[in-house]
Amino acid sequence: METFEEDSLNIIFGKKQIVAVRVVMSVPDNVSAVRTAVVVTHGTGGDVNLKRLVSLARVLASNGLLCLRFTCKGLNLVYRVKAYNAVLEHLKYLKKFTIRQIFFVGRSLGARAASALARQLSVRPEDAVAGLVCLSFPLHPPGQTHGHRQRSEDLRGLPTEVPVLFLSGTADNMCEKILLEDVVKEMRCPTTVRWVEGGNHGLIVKGRTEESVQDELNAHVLSWILERIA
Repeated sequence: METFEEDSLNIIFGKKQIVAVRVVMSVPDNVSAVRTAVVVTHGTGGDVNLKRLVSLARVLASNGLLCLRFTCKGLNLVYRVKAYNAVLEHLKYLKKFTIRQIFFVGRSLGARAASALARQLSVRPEDAVAGLVCLSFPLHPPGQTHGHRQRSEDLRGLPTEVPVLFLSGTADNMCEKILLEDVVKEMRCPTTVRWVEGGNHGLIVKGRTEESVQDELNAHVLSWILERIA
């Protein structure tokens, strides 16, 4: 395990109005050895201090991966994608790092934004991300499963070069298991699905501690990323 430091900053973007996105960077101490970055964002109502994302970011950084997690309020998906792209562009201009692979991680609405941007970038192979992690992808509103086709469009549009990891609970009322499995069958890219037994949309499992579930999630994400940069 490596040690790491954390630093906060604001990224400004937008033409019609100035918008600041708060970013926290978890930076491994051995900066010269960093080759992989992970950009992480939350779902509806969350922020950079969301406990699950803080835990994940620190595990990634302690294993030598640069991690940027950011706050983006609001429910507008287009705005979320623009904010995600602003953080990505900032990352590309950090001269002290030699980044060769970039992974996206999003939780809930953040996963939709991450998949949308990953699809947009894939039209330019030099900009394509190395992989996408979807935590509790919101495939449909609660009880409204008919919306899953529209919400999965970006996932189904991803090219073969962008692998995807899904981490979802079997009791998630926004991601019916059989529907996600059907979407995966239609996707062109390599996919891995890890189901958290009994987990709801917040990946809370009755009878298990939050820490034990988080350790499981962190292990899945870390091993999946490391396998793809080895």
